[in-house]
Amino acid sequence: MSQYSGPDHYILHLSDTHFVTDGDLLHDRVDSDANLSRLFERLEKTGQRPEAIVFTGDLADMGEPEAYVRLRRIVEPAAERLGAKVIWVMGNHDARPAFRSGLLDAEPTQDSVDAVVDVNGLRIIVLDSTVPGYHHGLISDEQLAWLTEVLAEPAPHGTLLALHHPPVPSLLDAIEAVELQDQHRLETVLADTDVRGILAGHLHYSTTCTFAGIPVSVASATCYTQDLLVEQGGLRGQDGAQGFNMVHVYRDRVLHTVVPLEVSPTVYEMSADEIRESIAELTTAAVQ
Repeated sequence: MSQYSGPDHYILHLSDTHFVTDGDLLHDRVDSDANLSRLFERLEKTGQRPEAIVFTGDLADMGEPEAYVRLRRIVEPAAERLGAKVIWVMGNHDARPAFRSGLLDAEPTQDSVDAVVDVNGLRIIVLDSTVPGYHHGLISDEQLAWLTEVLAEPAPHGTLLALHHPPVPSLLDAIEAVELQDQHRLETVLADTDVRGILAGHLHYSTTCTFAGIPVSVASATCYTQDLLVEQGGLRGQDGAQGFNMVHVYRDRVLHTVVPLEVSPTVYEMSADEIRESIAELTTAAVQ
């Protein structure tokens, strides 16, 4: 009955897990491991099967090797059961050497972590927006040249760009100091390409915008979030309102949906059969 056919692709977009060392709690309160494990438990029960899971950075809070090992132990078995590819993106809290060896089984160097991943015709480009030793973002000349070359040839189903620092304004003044710098240079490269969406994190709250005419979707965090109703210039991290995004790619549009991590009290619940019966009854009543 819908006006829309089903989506061509379903991507899970998560961000800012901020894993710490084993046995520790983030900020002495947040159990990042448990939050992520519960997310996958809920997802598997639904029967949903995303094609890929994109993590847009800050996977470890301090870039510790042990944090990446534990992250893989949670994510990779779940992804295998779901039949999904795992796509890792660097964040400013991550350390390139430990990230490369711990998640990519690559040489532990300071080389930028950029990649192109094909997901059944949908191209996902991973762009490392981090600057080692700092928290702001920047895309280097070499990266921009590489990105220009990659985007010169369109992908069959278009492209999603995944990076940590979002090219959007922030509602929190304190975040301005750690935003993506020289955004106009990236904007020039992306203009008039097949990039259909930009996935990012970093902010610890969900938001959307456009950049170079392209929709930008910022996923919140699975660890803690930022309270947006604080005094001007302040920050308040809160253990609540965590979430992640579902990305459904249609032939002519991309749908980004924010999903809260918290399980709320049930108001009502209907099975698929009960819904079909209810619609049939309403249709019959309307005809009569």
